Amino acid sequence: MSSDITLYTWTTPNGIKASITLEELGLPYKTEAVDITSSSNPQKEEGFLKINPNGRIPAILDGSQRVFESGAIMTYLVDKYDTDRKISYAPGTPEHAEQTSWLMFQMGGLGPMQGQANHFRLFAPERSDYAIKRFVNETKRLYSVLESRLKESPYLAGEKYTIADIASYSWIHIAPVSLEIDLAEFPALKKWVEEIDKRAAVKKGVDVPHSSRTPEERVELFRNLRARIDAMTSSDQH
Repeated sequence: MSSDITLYTWTTPNGIKASITLEELGLPYKTEAVDITSSSNPQKEEGFLKINPNGRIPAILDGSQRVFESGAIMTYLVDKYDTDRKISYAPGTPEHAEQTSWLMFQMGGLGPMQGQANHFRLFAPERSDYAIKRFVNETKRLYSVLESRLKESPYLAGEKYTIADIASYSWIHIAPVSLEIDLAEFPALKKWVEEIDKRAAVKKGVDVPHSSRTPEERVELFRNLRARIDAMTSSDQH
């Protein structure tokens, strides 16, 4: 399939939503790494802001067409390129409405809540026990919503794996390592994650741009980040 796509991304949950979608569709694309951990803030540079005015990854250029926000990128890619509906349902069908609903559930709920849990548990400049408890618990509540759905349906939108699954998977698959959330509490969700883990396109997509860090090194990284927070006195007690 012909395309002229450049993906601007980093190895974050939102970033890999775009790369997994591209890999699942078998689309050729170029990758531009935007290291959001760099003190130079490349995502805030003028050139990148022309692609995403909000200064966040991921974003794509498809020829001259810019698309930013991960949910918009996923929707754009399947609308334009998924003509055989490999990872999407046709607009106007009940399944498409379900697909859109679960995609928006991730965009408006799971992503923001787990993102805040990650911030306060891993990256905050001071510790807040209240914030950690609030956002980790809300993340688990949202997992329980997914658990209920996956007890009755093999995938979020129905009988088929779609971008709705990619969106939530991209956040959930790392939670046992980053937030120490035990997916055994959510057996249907755990089974769903393990099935998606096996997909060849997912294995490729989660490593875009390529990271030299081993799984063991990633575990150690998150352990050290949590230890830094744990060594602080909670600001709630000040």
